Amino acid sequence: MRVTGTGHASMRIDTAAGSILCDPWVNPAYFASWFPFPDNSLLDWESLGQVDYLYVSHLHRDHFDAKHLRDFVSKDATVLLPEFPTSEMEDELRALGFTKFLRAPNEQVVELDGGLKIMIQALTSPTDGPIGDSSLWVEYDGVRLLNQNDARPTDLTVFAELGHVHAHLLQFSGAIWYPMVYELPQAAKTAFGKQKRERQFDRTWRYIDDLKADHVFPIAGPPCFLDDALWQFNDIHGDEGNIFPDQSVFLSEYAKVGGTNGIVLLPGSVAEVTTVGATTTHPQPVEEFFANKKAHLEEMRERKRPVIEAEKASWRHPEVDVLAGMKSRIEPLLDESIYLAKGVGGPVRFDLVGYDGESVESIVVDFPGKQVRPYADEKVRYRFRTERALIEHLLHIGEVDWVNSLFLSCRFSAARIGQYNEFVYAFFKCLSTERLQYAEGWYDEHERSTDAEDITLGDWVVQRRCPHLKADLTRFGIVDGDQLTCQLHGWKFDLPSGRCLTSVGHKIRAARTQTPTP
Repeated sequence: MRVTGTGHASMRIDTAAGSILCDPWVNPAYFASWFPFPDNSLLDWESLGQVDYLYVSHLHRDHFDAKHLRDFVSKDATVLLPEFPTSEMEDELRALGFTKFLRAPNEQVVELDGGLKIMIQALTSPTDGPIGDSSLWVEYDGVRLLNQNDARPTDLTVFAELGHVHAHLLQFSGAIWYPMVYELPQAAKTAFGKQKRERQFDRTWRYIDDLKADHVFPIAGPPCFLDDALWQFNDIHGDEGNIFPDQSVFLSEYAKVGGTNGIVLLPGSVAEVTTVGATTTHPQPVEEFFANKKAHLEEMRERKRPVIEAEKASWRHPEVDVLAGMKSRIEPLLDESIYLAKGVGGPVRFDLVGYDGESVESIVVDFPGKQVRPYADEKVRYRFRTERALIEHLLHIGEVDWVNSLFLSCRFSAARIGQYNEFVYAFFKCLSTERLQYAEGWYDEHERSTDAEDITLGDWVVQRRCPHLKADLTRFGIVDGDQLTCQLHGWKFDLPSGRCLTSVGHKIRAARTQTPTP
């Protein structure tokens, strides 16, 4: 099995039975904040994109690069599609021109042509990527590889049970905005950053120990920050609290815990993996490359400066009424939200800095009050400060995931009262009815016992949540005789049998009420 490094979490896997391109990311992501490092834009993508299969682990934009997928990946490739709770990934890939899909049943081995085997584990918590993350296991001719990218499964047993793994590729570096954006004294930021850096490595060591693969490849990070306003986030300033260590740091830290089987892939590196070993060739010496990291970053910064400036020029939309736009987008979702709104538990404030860099408009998303309104000088649980232009752009393009755009950009500052609240970020990645209903249903399922809540619709008592994507049937369920329709996606169920009439599986729990409705 040949593994070619193509940058960040991306790789091309070649076997005699076919080739798989994974997570190709080249163009800047998150408001031109993140770039792949080392730079992979000069690779021969015309050739690398001619593959039999495409695997995209999830919709984070440092894994799902729409422009690159459209321009450089063969549309003859079959997409290996994780079993996610929504159709967003398939929809986006179809919009880019892909037409061949293999929907991989979760955690089931699928044998492809020529004896190539794959298995995809899909993670579907609202906190897993933008409603879903996944890992890919590959086997050919006795050689097994796990591309864990930046997924965080509870354990790796399902992969270990398939046989000894020879190549384990996983994340080790940061991919978040904490603690850099928080309005804290520098000493506190450094202390929190150091703790996070250590936790990242500890988690990586646990995964490595769980799988005990022959070879470990650090991937899925770090990004680099080439905008002058974000330059300080690169790990080149001697900051022990920096959460973005690179692959050379991984090797050094791994050695401290006894790790001797780490292999770094630069863009263009090729590892030939067999059942008895691995041979790797690099486009340049790895140690020499990272010894000159700052110079590489400075060269990239100058080369990519026009790209960043062009993106910045597209963000301003003065015609957008931000308060009205946020009310229109967010208030209907607040009305639908039970668990997320309760979980946030208070107002969240956005301080929007105007084009002049000084004027500020403060807008509150009032979760208990279920409204978006001007700030009224009350205490808030969370506060975000960012450029008005960024919110204008999100509203202009109809972005449904402000986490996978604004927050990951690190182009904001934040303050909060109390501990981290996952519900704040879960809500702002679910700014569509489909996503919100799924998240609400997920939290509903996990908060309640196995005896899930029932509701009465007409002459029937049915489970509250649609078996398809957990939509709330008190809002979306319509009963006509013995048939129930969930209006969110149009799925239909035969109530006497519980059988889904729209798809295989997804049986609904239903029983007639003892007293018919008059």
